[in-house]
Amino acid sequence: MTTTSRAVRHGVFLLLTVAALLTVAGCASRPEPPPVVVSASTWRQVDRDIAAASLAATGQARGYAQDAMERWMDLVYQRTDSHYIPWFSSFWTRKWLGMKVTWYRLSADDQHDDTVERLARYLQEEYDEQVLEPVARELSPDDIMEKATRLYVLQLDQRLDGIPQRLGVPLDQFERHLMEIPAIESVPPAEGASLYQVLSADPLEKLPAYAGLMTRLREAPGGAGAWATHAGLSSITRQTSQQLTSEMTASGAASVVSSLVGRVAGSVLSLGFTGISAMLQENERPDREARLRKSLNEAFDEEWLELMRNPDTGVMAGVFHLAGQVEGRLGRTAVHPIRFEPEPRVVPVPWD
Repeated sequence: MTTTSRAVRHGVFLLLTVAALLTVAGCASRPEPPPVVVSASTWRQVDRDIAAASLAATGQARGYAQDAMERWMDLVYQRTDSHYIPWFSSFWTRKWLGMKVTWYRLSADDQHDDTVERLARYLQEEYDEQVLEPVARELSPDDIMEKATRLYVLQLDQRLDGIPQRLGVPLDQFERHLMEIPAIESVPPAEGASLYQVLSADPLEKLPAYAGLMTRLREAPGGAGAWATHAGLSSITRQTSQQLTSEMTASGAASVVSSLVGRVAGSVLSLGFTGISAMLQENERPDREARLRKSLNEAFDEEWLELMRNPDTGVMAGVFHLAGQVEGRLGRTAVHPIRFEPEPRVVPVPWD
């Protein structure tokens, strides 16, 4: 190869190298593509879809809560029939209640109202122990409230999953948008939480704002966590106490025992039982049981409706809090139902 040829080839190589370097430099300095600009109309559609998803998730949670509450009521009715009513109407329980009325009257200086209240508390304690507490170990309105809230979050998360792709919104922008939507109200000292925080929490119970919300709802006066002491239930024990007190006072039991104060306790009990035995005939038992069953069922029917309907203290209180925050921020009046493709999987009772 001649010197001229080598020089030519060397020159060509240098030119190619310089061209390559220039190309690389050009690529390195090329500006990144501008971010996708989402129009205001698209963001309005995003908000409508989020609100519609919240409405649909609320419906799923309400369906679960109603089914679970019906199951809870069945358990309460069954245990009332199998435990409390037979206990209450038995011969020996009525004798014991008669003696309690007598001693309540004596210790209350014969004050009728105080006697009624004390006997009502005793009957309520027995009902809690024999019926409500055993049922609560299997299912309670408090459990149902928490599970309905978690189901709402699960269903909402599934329904929001396809919105960015469907509307052409970059995922990072969609997530930032969710950060601006409140889901749990701030109640000092606890902080609130955004919709993004609620949907991203794993597990949900570890999110301080959510844990604080559940605690507030469980401990609220008249809330799902306090269902065993609601006025609708305690009124039945008070009515029953009033009836028993009137019956046993009329029977003369109080005067019998009062005349025997200071004697041997065993004799007092024996004569006291004898004093009220006339009203404890076994043939009256079916009527007593029927009256008590009717009163308890009516009270629990009212309680069931209150727990289902009350937006602040019922079993849907957690759902209504989250949905109210989300939909309130987005403007519920602008919401129109939308069809989700594919339809999110429904899990009616995912934690039983």
